[in-house]
Amino acid sequence: MNIKLLSGFAAIALLAACASPTTTGSSSGSGGAAATSGPAPGSQEDLVKNVGDRVFFAFDASTLSAEAKQTLDRQTDWLSKFQQVQVQVAGNTDERGTEEYNLALGQRRANAARDYLVAKGTASARISTISYGKNRPTALGSDESAWAQNRNAITSVR
Repeated sequence: MNIKLLSGFAAIALLAACASPTTTGSSSGSGGAAATSGPAPGSQEDLVKNVGDRVFFAFDASTLSAEAKQTLDRQTDWLSKFQQVQVQVAGNTDERGTEEYNLALGQRRANAARDYLVAKGTASARISTISYGKNRPTALGSDESAWAQNRNAITSVR
């Protein structure tokens, strides 16, 4: 008896789950459900997907390129929308050079990104910096392609 009752409920639940919202005339799929499927506003995923979380540097440099400034401008706009968000900017280098040199270069890169964000209106109290030097590569390998990816400053939501 219990099995028949459970089977009946399962069949009803299955039919209810199969009901399509397109029967109400909506076939575009761009209704309210689509808005909830993306990253949460103000989250790390939102920053990465909609803004960009990293800027890249030339070899042995901590000067921001025009492309890096464009990314940081988008980060500034994003940070102004999410006033409660605090971030950390991590400076990174490629594997070449000594540990001490790369830590200092990574810090200069993090500071360059932070200083740009602050100059564009983000409160300095919302931004911390750290240097990982060559200790946290984002791309593995010992060639120019990998090195170029590892010369960066990455902004992370705290």
